[in-house]
Amino acid sequence: MRLLLARHGQTDWNIAGRYQGQSDIPLNPTGSQQAGRLAKRLSSETIHAVYSSDLSRAKDTAQAIANFHPLTIQTDSRWRELSFGAWEGLNYQQMSAHSPEVFEKWMLDPQHISTPNGETLSELSRRVISAFDEIKSKHADQTVLVISHSGALQALLATLLGVDLNRYWQFKLAQASLSELQVYEDSVVLNLLNAVSHLP
Repeated sequence: MRLLLARHGQTDWNIAGRYQGQSDIPLNPTGSQQAGRLAKRLSSETIHAVYSSDLSRAKDTAQAIANFHPLTIQTDSRWRELSFGAWEGLNYQQMSAHSPEVFEKWMLDPQHISTPNGETLSELSRRVISAFDEIKSKHADQTVLVISHSGALQALLATLLGVDLNRYWQFKLAQASLSELQVYEDSVVLNLLNAVSHLP
């Protein structure tokens, strides 16, 4: 299977440095333009299925792409961003001020420590791998596109490529970027990471 991975376009919270998590923040005008440019890049590709997070910033990015293909978007909440719980909507400084001791522990080991009422990276990894395994079983020898969020896609890449989850942030994924995995029965190969040549 050829797996195309795209991050959603820009939102106002991205610009403000606010952690969105599972808050349903829409694309801003720039994000919509980015989605359109990503859609144009993929317009000549043969894509057999499109999966998306059910949050609007991902769904709207997916719809821009699906407009070029005779496909129905299949939404799946397992592709949502990491839940930041009580810290959603806060920026980095506000998060650290909210619960300093929890923040320090979370920064050191987000794989096992969650934000207040949020989820750990291990929990995020389990749900995206569950969604990935389902897609893999349904789409052998096909090209599949998944539109999701930076944290979810970073966790997927780290898990599949054998990278420590606490280092998932080392996979840089810009807004409306494109990455690609070649998926085999027992392994994956990273063919493309964070491609943004379609963006201004």
